[in-house]
Amino acid sequence: MKYTKIPHTDIKVSKICLGTMTWGNQNTEAEGHEQMDYAFTQGVNFFDTAELYPVPATAETYAETERVIGTWFKKTGNRDKVILASKIAGPGEYTAHIRTNGFSPEAIKDAVENSLKRLQTDYLDLYQLHWPERQANFFGQRDYKHNPNDPWTDNFNESLHALDGLIKEGKIRQVGISNETPWGTMRYLEESKKGLPRMVTIQNAYSLLCRSFETSLAEVSMREGIGLLAYSPLGFGVLSGKYLGGKLPANSRLSLFPRFARYSGKEATEATQKYFELAQKHNLSLPQMALAFINQQSFVTGNIIGATKMEQLKENIASIDLELSQEVIDGINEIHNSIPNPAP
Repeated sequence: MKYTKIPHTDIKVSKICLGTMTWGNQNTEAEGHEQMDYAFTQGVNFFDTAELYPVPATAETYAETERVIGTWFKKTGNRDKVILASKIAGPGEYTAHIRTNGFSPEAIKDAVENSLKRLQTDYLDLYQLHWPERQANFFGQRDYKHNPNDPWTDNFNESLHALDGLIKEGKIRQVGISNETPWGTMRYLEESKKGLPRMVTIQNAYSLLCRSFETSLAEVSMREGIGLLAYSPLGFGVLSGKYLGGKLPANSRLSLFPRFARYSGKEATEATQKYFELAQKHNLSLPQMALAFINQQSFVTGNIIGATKMEQLKENIASIDLELSQEVIDGINEIHNSIPNPAP
């Protein structure tokens, strides 16, 4: 395994971060435990979860993933050996069953307290705001369109004050953001100069099919020291290649949850085919090539991999041992230049 540090901290994390969003829906508790057991033996010490998980979010499965992780900690006693990250859900139609007061101080405190109970721990190493409260372009929206009637009011300072209180109580160590824009990221960083906690990570989508992070956020990441935790590095499984040729395997994510189709448009499918052919040309597996590309990016602190089957998990974790040649990287960039960001 390869390790890095969360920026501005001494927290050492594995470059491969174990994603957990299928546990409690597509995966049973026992399967979640098996995945954690294996990942841990391979040197993965970084687990990422959220109160929202499993995905898709429903009232019936709310927070099951955190409960699965909590029972694993209780069974193994490994809590002190794992860097644990979780998130508070933002507002929206899919989260009305959780709470409706956004990132208010009351909401943040409630979310943290309940996550700690489910995870059977008394602290979180990293706590993240899952997506902005304001209306912005995230979750597959390509461009920002301003809504002058957006009901959101500026509460960056208030939210950071609430997080600061929980840090002082010892319940969270560091804070981060997710699905954020350059403007939102810089606002949090500016507010932190007033003696408030500094956002040290940003968890955004990043893959061969979605390199929009490089457009502007990569500069923010490098100049300000805020590490990317790349999620959906295989584009919801599309970059495994299993959907090529019009295939839709039974029990695959896209067959179960067709609304998550932003990685499956015409251009994304065309790009995936080209990446598949490039991998074949160099005797590489497509998913390992896709993951290795992310592992090698200097702004990436963690590559959040996830799988429903153990063979997938093993292949994904093993991508850390693959170093892409300049010829392969040039080939990837040639495809990217011809079909840029087909799945925003």
